[in-house]
Amino acid sequence: MKKAIILLITVGLFSSCEKFLDTESFDKKNTGNFPVNVADANSMLTGIYSSLSAAISNVQNTHFYMAELASDDRFGGGGENDKDMQGLDHLMNTQPDRFLTFWTARYQGIFRANTAIETLDQVQGWTNEAQKNQVLGEVYFLRALYYFELSQMFGEVPLVLSTEVTNIPKNPADETYAQIAEDLKNAISLMPSTPYSTIASGHATKWAAEALMARVFLFYTGYYKKADLPLASGGAVSKAQVVQWLDDCIKNSGHDLASDFRNLWPYSNEFTKADYKYAKDNNLNYEGEGNKEAVFAVKFGTLADWGDSYMLGYTNQYNLHFGLRSNNGLAGTFPFGQGWGAGPVNTNLWNEWRQAEPNDIRRTGSIINVATDVESYIFGADNQMEETGFWQKKYISITAYDPETKALLPSYAILANAAQADMQLGHTQDLVLIRFADVLLMHSELSETATNLNRVRARAKLPAISYSLAALKKERRWELAFEGLRYFDLMRWQDAGAALANQEGVDIKNKGIDTKMRGFGGGYKARFDATGGFWPIPSSQIALSEGVLIQNKGWGDPSNEFPGW
Repeated sequence: MKKAIILLITVGLFSSCEKFLDTESFDKKNTGNFPVNVADANSMLTGIYSSLSAAISNVQNTHFYMAELASDDRFGGGGENDKDMQGLDHLMNTQPDRFLTFWTARYQGIFRANTAIETLDQVQGWTNEAQKNQVLGEVYFLRALYYFELSQMFGEVPLVLSTEVTNIPKNPADETYAQIAEDLKNAISLMPSTPYSTIASGHATKWAAEALMARVFLFYTGYYKKADLPLASGGAVSKAQVVQWLDDCIKNSGHDLASDFRNLWPYSNEFTKADYKYAKDNNLNYEGEGNKEAVFAVKFGTLADWGDSYMLGYTNQYNLHFGLRSNNGLAGTFPFGQGWGAGPVNTNLWNEWRQAEPNDIRRTGSIINVATDVESYIFGADNQMEETGFWQKKYISITAYDPETKALLPSYAILANAAQADMQLGHTQDLVLIRFADVLLMHSELSETATNLNRVRARAKLPAISYSLAALKKERRWELAFEGLRYFDLMRWQDAGAALANQEGVDIKNKGIDTKMRGFGGGYKARFDATGGFWPIPSSQIALSEGVLIQNKGWGDPSNEFPGW
């Protein structure tokens, strides 16, 4: 029986400054006539990648956004009516189908991956076996990534491994993680051991699969208190095997640390630097998108708008959401631009970092202190909530002055990438999901050695230290702040309840009025203990399953709904 294939094909996702291409419609294709050649296979792969960024159209309900606002290092923020932002920070719900777009995008990607795995053998005309293996390896990598994000978000989820239409319950976590590990093992064995620079920008590599395997291993064994990571085919992945894969990635991938930590972030770009004293004084030079430290990243385009032409791609809406609310984000806060004010930085992070590492260049390279870093700042602008006077500067609107007109532009990408001159759609910065510094720190944690930890510290101009888990935890917090990892680190270390509770009592301003951060629904620890750190399955999916899907614990009761300040 031939199965219909309906693909939303988005071409050009692999370079944030490329133009998008016209594409053939595949809405009449089926497994009898598609895929038949290498071009079909590449189109199919592109369709799987498009699912990676599809959820960005509803960015505040995504894996990365949740991980940032739910962590102890950031608050929810936004305006007085932005309950979605504040609800994430307080581990509370705000709408029945809160994460439907994310759930749908990830299962859409999984369906497309399943289709590819079932049909790629019928493709003719491969240049060689290595070309086919690279494509198939990327498919396995993406399916593993999609299931891992779903599992971190929702805990147990339905494990669908074919294109047959089924209505199945949630699988035990052990089974889903076993399949994730199996897919990553396949990806590692299929993709070539060539330097990352030989693979097209934006595509997964063997090195990305090895790094993701380590992240999966650490989360699964830590959160579920296991010694090994199971494999669907039988047996298990051991800690020693993961260390070997990380050794391989470190020695043979071609990836390396950027020369200066601050050169990883767009505030050091050439167009902004000319007017940004911090960048000039420190002689910063932006390494750009796809730099040697980026092991795997989500790419964004320049042609999206608010209509159906989202099929043309997506802009980086994280930068918009994490920008400064109206009346800030202009010349007075240059180069940090306008947005929705999500994710004010917890003052505890600034103070604890300064106390632990007073000379760490990453602190001021990662955090804006409005008291010292901008010309003028208005507290309570546009009814800003949960405000601390600290903001992160890794993923935020970065402005620049037009060299001819001297007008302030809402994004440097207008000059750098010919992005749209629109404060909402002008952001093209890659979202880096795996960075080489993380690879080094995961190696140190798994091997319990200090060599690679100190390699990261040396780049930050800090002295070498002896290995301890406590030191490793701090180093991950400093190096990887605001990169979507802290919340899951706390979960796997079994530190989340206590760390999240420490947010209570921190000085904040709501609409410019001094107050204290407080917990809702019994408090941060109570909410974490009730949910295990996982989030509600969209209620529409439970209804469609006719009771086959069961809601996660800690959700579905009015007491779990965020009431607002």
